[in-house]
Amino acid sequence: MGNEPLLRLEGISKAFGGVQAVLNVSLDLFKGEILGVIGPNGAGKTCLLNCISGFYTPQEGRILFQDQDLVKTPPHRIPQLGISRTFQNVELYTGLSTLDNVLAARHILMKYGVFASLFHFGKSKREEISHRKRVEDVIKLLEIEDIRDHVVGTLPYGLRKRVELGRALVQEPQVILLDEPMAGMNVEEKEDMARFIIDINELNGTSIVLIEHDMGVVMDITNRVAVLDFGNKIAEGSPEEIQNDPRVIKAYLGKK
Repeated sequence: MGNEPLLRLEGISKAFGGVQAVLNVSLDLFKGEILGVIGPNGAGKTCLLNCISGFYTPQEGRILFQDQDLVKTPPHRIPQLGISRTFQNVELYTGLSTLDNVLAARHILMKYGVFASLFHFGKSKREEISHRKRVEDVIKLLEIEDIRDHVVGTLPYGLRKRVELGRALVQEPQVILLDEPMAGMNVEEKEDMARFIIDINELNGTSIVLIEHDMGVVMDITNRVAVLDFGNKIAEGSPEEIQNDPRVIKAYLGKK
């Protein structure tokens, strides 16, 4: 991990009417790390990711990604800068195949024009071959070759989650925001997903922000953990430090 943060949140605040979802939260994500964000339901975790991805605009604060303020960046430009995400509720084209879903996510990287794509020659053909190779690499990495031609709407929930991760990964991001990627999974599916997240981090050097309620997973695979409670950041540190922090035990983990 480098000394300078790849992504920096400075005093982010977001309210909805009289409800303060996030209040003065500052947080750094360093290159090559997995940062866990935990907290009880309604703590502001997803709101924080929505601010980073441009879905919400904070009322206060800055979000710097390689010195560019994402608060002032149009939302459609943020994936092009190198930040992708998954969602709590799976967001896929349920009538399309796994292959088509993953390939569709490459559109932000496609450069050739309409004329070239219509006649499928030259640069257009070479670029499509390159895109398809990258898609196949991701499908292989996530071990979804067997369902590459299956309609996503017919797949079990755990596999849909894996396809959604593939859509985020195929955009070749520097940062992936994972919003409860293991929600609703059984133990075996969680183990597989944890392994894929570690592989993505180690093989690609991708920095990851992980929201997850399974504390065993968080403590096992993250480098650092930040804890939110009622929109405030109440603790930040290594998994070991967080496990033993009295504020965290009181607010989230529960007293023994």
